[in-house]
Amino acid sequence: MKALLAVTMAVCSAHAMEELESVARVATAMVDGDVCQRIVTKRAMASILETNPKDKWLANDNYDVNHEPYIQTKKTLARLAKLIPFPADVNLWMPIPGQAGRIHVVIRGVNEISQFWPWGALHQEMPAVMKTVLEKDVQVTAVEKPGYISVLAPVRNSLGDVVGLVEVATRTKPNAHENVK
Repeated sequence: MKALLAVTMAVCSAHAMEELESVARVATAMVDGDVCQRIVTKRAMASILETNPKDKWLANDNYDVNHEPYIQTKKTLARLAKLIPFPADVNLWMPIPGQAGRIHVVIRGVNEISQFWPWGALHQEMPAVMKTVLEKDVQVTAVEKPGYISVLAPVRNSLGDVVGLVEVATRTKPNAHENVK
């Protein structure tokens, strides 16, 4: 019985990876890097790394976006997630300009599925797998956190420069109440 369960889980995981990889390829073609570069306001980007001992959420509270590019991209990501026949999210990650090794999640999906985003973090150290996608302009499947599968794919601007990445992510064992705080 255990062997049958293990085979079933492996087949399901392989199918899930195929679905995620396919949507990630489509995302690379569909997500407009020029539009993504206009999402975060200059004011928010200037204060993203600031800390205030009296208010640890100051940078988060001052994080704002330009609505038109944000909504356009959010809709694209949501539509891409609907191509997957099981709960999944397509998240947008972008490096912080002038801060080598720092990245932030610009847009998260409705299910809040990500194996890389720690709750409440505005930015974080860039995981090595994300650095690979950004530097080598490749799609990578990541299973670094137990219970998650993510496919990371580059987002390019009109010059062909990689300016960010999408994370197409799902849980191998969905928990509908995991992110309810």
